[in-house]
Amino acid sequence: MNWQEVRIYYPQQWLLIEAVTARSESGKRILEQIAVIDTFTDSLTAMNAYKKLKSEDPGRELFVFHTSREELDISERRWIGIRGIR
Repeated sequence: MNWQEVRIYYPQQWLLIEAVTARSESGKRILEQIAVIDTFTDSLTAMNAYKKLKSEDPGRELFVFHTSREELDISERRWIGIRGIR
C-alpha cells in the first residue's frame, strides 16, 4: 500500500509501519510501498512496540506515524563516529 491508501483504511490512528520499497532522494527517505504492522490508540504504546521490534531485528526499516499526516516527511540522518559496545 502507499501512504494515501493507508490513511483511508486506518483513519486517525497511530501506526507501526514497515517500508516494503523505499528510496533515498535529496536527504529524504521516500516510502513507495509500506506494510502496516500494527495499529495503536496512543503514541507511547506504538513507540514501545517499535522499540521491541527494532531490538529484535535492527535491519528492519520501521516507522511510527499518525494517519493525520497528509505526507510522510522523513529526513535521513547519517551516523558519524563509532557506536558503543553493547
